[in-house]
Amino acid sequence: MQKQHVVVRFCGDSGDGMQLTGTMFSSLSAILGNEISTLPDFPAEIRAPQGTLGGVSGFQVQLGKGVYTPGDQADVIVAMNAAALKVCALGSRFNQQGAQWEESSSMFKRDAVIIVDTDSLATKDLEKALYSTDNPFTELGLPESVQIVPVALTQLTKQSLADSGLDNKAILKSRNMFALGLVCWLFNRPIDKAIDFLENKFQKKPQLIAPNVKVLTDGFHYGNNLALNIQTVTIEQSKELPHGHYTSIAGNKATAWGLIAAAEKAGKRLFLGSYPITPATDLMHELAARKDMNVMVAQAADEIAGVCTAIGASFAGDLAATSTSGPGLSLKGEAIGLAVMAELPLVVIDVQRGGPSTGLPTKTEQTDLMQAIYGRNGECPAVVIAASTSANCFHYAYQACKLALENMTPVILLTDTYLANGTGLWKIPTLNDLPAIHPQGVPESLKGNYNPALRDERHVRYWAYPGMEGYEHRNIGLERDAQKGIISTNPENHQRMVMERQAKVNQIANQIPLLQVQGNISSDTLLIGWGSTEGHLLAAAEQLNCALAHFNYIFPLPVNTKEILHQYKRIIVCELNSGQFAAFLRSQVPGIVLEQYNELTAQPFSVDRIINFVQQHSTK
Repeated sequence: MQKQHVVVRFCGDSGDGMQLTGTMFSSLSAILGNEISTLPDFPAEIRAPQGTLGGVSGFQVQLGKGVYTPGDQADVIVAMNAAALKVCALGSRFNQQGAQWEESSSMFKRDAVIIVDTDSLATKDLEKALYSTDNPFTELGLPESVQIVPVALTQLTKQSLADSGLDNKAILKSRNMFALGLVCWLFNRPIDKAIDFLENKFQKKPQLIAPNVKVLTDGFHYGNNLALNIQTVTIEQSKELPHGHYTSIAGNKATAWGLIAAAEKAGKRLFLGSYPITPATDLMHELAARKDMNVMVAQAADEIAGVCTAIGASFAGDLAATSTSGPGLSLKGEAIGLAVMAELPLVVIDVQRGGPSTGLPTKTEQTDLMQAIYGRNGECPAVVIAASTSANCFHYAYQACKLALENMTPVILLTDTYLANGTGLWKIPTLNDLPAIHPQGVPESLKGNYNPALRDERHVRYWAYPGMEGYEHRNIGLERDAQKGIISTNPENHQRMVMERQAKVNQIANQIPLLQVQGNISSDTLLIGWGSTEGHLLAAAEQLNCALAHFNYIFPLPVNTKEILHQYKRIIVCELNSGQFAAFLRSQVPGIVLEQYNELTAQPFSVDRIINFVQQHSTK
């Protein structure tokens, strides 16, 4: 059977290796020329008891041709235990006692194939997962059209590794590889690349390579030899991709590589000063491993220290960055204000998560837009941009660096948990393909007569840093005189400096791309989104045959924003918050009437729910 695209979800206990399994399967698909979009779905409860609903970890991937999202519902579910089965069946309703399967809330389709480990359905397992009977399939009310494929994963793994010399705990940790082999058979994925992946992953633990390869291979042969009552699936490859070298890449890694590329292009050392906060930690890990690329990473004891070290590095002439999530951005606010007043280039990466406060650190939400735009004391303008796919995190990290270095301003790059942990197909660029970066310098004519208040016709101050003979100066966090650069408390001067800093940010609108409209541009209806919702909104717009305007550049807005918005009778702003961008647009484009579609489920959008909203409210 051939399909254009398919959605697969691996689901099990935290520690069952679902993220590794999903990542490997996604990478195999990318190698074969499939477009991919993934959703690693970590449990919100930290170290929940084994086998309980709160500890279920999932990884969902959509692969094929014309893929924009990880998919609303899965075609294939791999459930490693009773709790995973229940969470997948009930979706957001899993904690309701006595709840039954409903297609609208379930994580899988009515005709889905469910591969379940029958060894994990013992009485004690069912009790942990809060079942009231000994038949989970009947209790959940699964429709007859769902195809249940029982596989004794645990026993088969034990048999496979009986002579491996591994202890029972290590053997059980290999169940995910048996499941991966089985799914590779189901979708005609060759396992040689998976074997290469394992050999690379365990190169520091070579004793684990052979057992994992064996159980992976046995899982593949189990499906092939026993001819399970499942029809194998062939996925269409994308033939529309431009020629080049491709890989699957996670958003955090793509962001890190974008920073590295920008530093290389700008001729600067990259410095990252950060505190490890979920879900931004992997970005810091990736950069810490790149000393060979002239990257310096300082792990700070707190968020404030992290950003302050970055500001110091910027003062010293480095490309300086700091990474964080929403609570950390709050703490960094005063220091970012210092960078605004001192007019130093600084890149702030905010990997947004469910809030407020400590909130839901492993879940996604577009929480911080207002904080990024306005969340500092005084008149404190900083540039705000947002990535929209895991792969283009590279591009927007690069652009953030370019805007910061060329305009002497902090730039806040918004990603989120969905982008950071998810993966997408990425065409690897060459350095020559990337736009030039020209860091703001200082004219030779100012040597011996330089002060930090001097600026060019774009309102951008000149950048002199320690070690430049003849450009010695003091840069301060207090208000300075607009002409002399010394401390000033003059009211008129403060007014002027406020306007200068704002004008500098405003003119950046001339450096960013115009807003583009996708889909049916002649439609009366325009969907609007920003950041990570692009794929879901594009899929919805195609099915609704309407237009989509998606924003990556938020402050300042593209110069044609007003013109575009006034072309449409009906405008619907869709966000994973309660309406932050809608409120901002109303303030920037007076006279427009905006509808809002908002979700705060700590999950990416559901395409079907967007479509239903647009259709059901079409007469209002």
